[in-house]
Amino acid sequence: MRHRKTVLKLNRTSSHRKAMFRNMVTSLFKYEKIQTTGAKAKELRRWADHLITLAKRGDLHARRQALAIVREKDVVHKLFEQAAKRFGSVSGGYTRVVKLGHRPGDAAPVSLVELVYSQDTKKKKPKKKKAKAGAATKKAAAGGKPSADKDQQKSAKSKAAKADKKKEAEVKPEKTSEKKTAAGTKDDKPKSAAKSTSKEKATGDAKEEKPVAQAAAEKKKTAKEKPAKSGKEDKPQKKAKDAASKEDAPDTGKKASAKKTAKDEK
Repeated sequence: MRHRKTVLKLNRTSSHRKAMFRNMVTSLFKYEKIQTTGAKAKELRRWADHLITLAKRGDLHARRQALAIVREKDVVHKLFEQAAKRFGSVSGGYTRVVKLGHRPGDAAPVSLVELVYSQDTKKKKPKKKKAKAGAATKKAAAGGKPSADKDQQKSAKSKAAKADKKKEAEVKPEKTSEKKTAAGTKDDKPKSAAKSTSKEKATGDAKEEKPVAQAAAEKKKTAKEKPAKSGKEDKPQKKAKDAASKEDAPDTGKKASAKKTAKDEK
């Protein structure tokens, strides 16, 4: 019978078994998690809990006992420094065993052994009980006040949202008008510059056209002056002819009178 025989032999001798678990515990505290078979994981948890209780005690004798099991001094030093912070508020349950399935080949069950922080063992917050739909309907049927209050709140929220939208819509045109005025002032500058350049071009063209116009006007003046001069020149000639004719007129008169006298004398 196996009464009070809790140690798992695992088909190994005692020396082999102790050496194996010493190595596994050292790697567990070094890397904080280890993957092994399910039977070894259950036995390894006993070794790890014993070493953590020694580290929480923290005296010299406990340190020496831990060094007799763990093979690396650095791992023991790390364990004794962090044990009070990580496991001080917890009295047991320092490790967690998670089943990962079966190993291919021999189909042995594989488990993950990892250390548990005190942060992981937080008190669970009490869940809020959801109000049943039946109770809500009963209250609504009895008084009808909660539903009315909710409707009023919704209507007030919708009105406030509409008012905010209207305010935003009023503010936006003002902003757009300001932007337009600013854009207009910016656009006026190029327009004024364009106007000045166009005026300069127009004056330049006018200056260029003036000599041509002046030349045409001078030609017209010369054309008008030529006949006028000819007319002026003809007037003295006419006067001379008239004077000559006048001078000739008395001679002819004299000649006629002389002829008359000669006839009378005959």
